[in-house]
Amino acid sequence: MSDTAAPAQNGNGSRRRMLIILGAVVAAGLLIYALYWLLYARFYVSTNDAYVAGNTVSITAREQGTVLALHADDTQAVRQGQVLVELDPVKAKVAVDAAAADLARTVRGVRSAFSKVDQLRAQVVAARTAYMQAADDYKRRAAAGASISHEELAHARDALAVAKANLTATQGTLDQAYAAVSGTAIENNPDVMAAEARLRQAMVVFSHMRLVAPVAGQVAQRTVQLGEQVAPGTPLMTVVPLDSLWVDANFKESELSDIRVGQPVTVKADLYGSSVTYHGHVVGLGAGTGSAFALLPPQNASGNWIKIVQRVPVRVALDPAELRQNPLRVGLSVDVSVDVSDHEGKAPVAGPAAMRTVADDGGTAEADRMIQTIVKENSRT
Repeated sequence: MSDTAAPAQNGNGSRRRMLIILGAVVAAGLLIYALYWLLYARFYVSTNDAYVAGNTVSITAREQGTVLALHADDTQAVRQGQVLVELDPVKAKVAVDAAAADLARTVRGVRSAFSKVDQLRAQVVAARTAYMQAADDYKRRAAAGASISHEELAHARDALAVAKANLTATQGTLDQAYAAVSGTAIENNPDVMAAEARLRQAMVVFSHMRLVAPVAGQVAQRTVQLGEQVAPGTPLMTVVPLDSLWVDANFKESELSDIRVGQPVTVKADLYGSSVTYHGHVVGLGAGTGSAFALLPPQNASGNWIKIVQRVPVRVALDPAELRQNPLRVGLSVDVSVDVSDHEGKAPVAGPAAMRTVADDGGTAEADRMIQTIVKENSRT
């Protein structure tokens, strides 16, 4: 009997030791999880429902024309101000030449108007002198009384009337001519300024025959082809500035209570795996959930209703230096973790990313130089 009892006691002892070890492992796991929660996990919220986003700058035709040259293609990096597309400039150049000729003709016409005013002023002086002479002749003959004939007196009266009418007509012509140039010089005459505006407009159209990259980035979605006739507003290609990307992380509504603007964020992209970590910060919270802005928003007030946890996009700005070192692409999947240990302050508010395109004077600088030359050359006497 003692021989059979010993194996049973050994079996119970082995099970007891296994249960003790299992209990110790479970207790250690719970302790580790508790420490992990207390020291780390409760200070972070994470999601893998996050994607890289960025601005897509559309390159569109400003004027009608035929594509003469293409200087960029999909996947190609371009710098700010680089020429991307050239349209046939022949018609635009003809319009510039016509506007320049019109300005020169207008300047000469205004100069002639000033000369005409001076000429009419001299004619008014002559007409006034003739009128005064006729008036003196009439007074002398009228004072002579019976010593002159009635016919001679009538002729003097008629000459006075003619001189007066001539003075009135000449003065009216002078007033009319003076009204066109009164208070102006050739440079600020309304007709000259209108001609200058037409030349500037023609120069603007001419400058639109060369489409440049408004920002530095990478070309995508090129749809234009050589020889294609394009209309104003036709999309030709897109430039994506890869150094100013951000992340839209879609957090559950139950995870947003502690998220604040400025909180640090770590981002890992599926493209590089865990070997590359991006750093950023929260810059804003979306104005609504994704379903609220959907094409067909939910109508929860009708029929049966099932509560579904909603997600709100949180925008995360990334470090430009890290983006240049490890470039990302729009639409890539990422994992986002927000450090919410510091959740004091105001709730997040939306903030648009600032962008500025290359300065483009639309050809006005060249037009100003051309205008100055034309006005100077055609104002010489």
